[in-house]
Amino acid sequence: MSLPPFHLAFVVDDLAAARGFYGELLGCREGRSADHWVDFDLHGHQIVAHLAPEAATRRSNNPVDAEQVPVPHFGLVLEMAEWKALAQRLEDAGVEFVIPPTVRFEGEPGEQATMFLLDPAGNALEFKAMADPAKLFAKS
Repeated sequence: MSLPPFHLAFVVDDLAAARGFYGELLGCREGRSADHWVDFDLHGHQIVAHLAPEAATRRSNNPVDAEQVPVPHFGLVLEMAEWKALAQRLEDAGVEFVIPPTVRFEGEPGEQATMFLLDPAGNALEFKAMADPAKLFAKS
């Protein structure tokens, strides 16, 4: 199944820090840019960091499988091997996780490896991999 790429625009307070995080750490290819925004290719999806230091991001948490998950957040569902490689790269880089690489919903249809981290502007990201990718939308 071929999925259309999504587009997500989000606020950052420092474009250089965003370039370091998304471009260098996560390996996202940079696309178009201007003085106040930069496009990144996140696995074929267009995410755009918009410079708006005065725009405070309201954050909260919701309980999910005994963890406090940051909301809002965005991210990707990766293949398990790719998720493990990314988790190792982030750990090696000394990234501070909101929720470190872990498995949740163990033994349930939605079993997944997941990790949450913040970009330099405080935007929350989740990267996950399903134990069974066909069960991404399965109900318990």
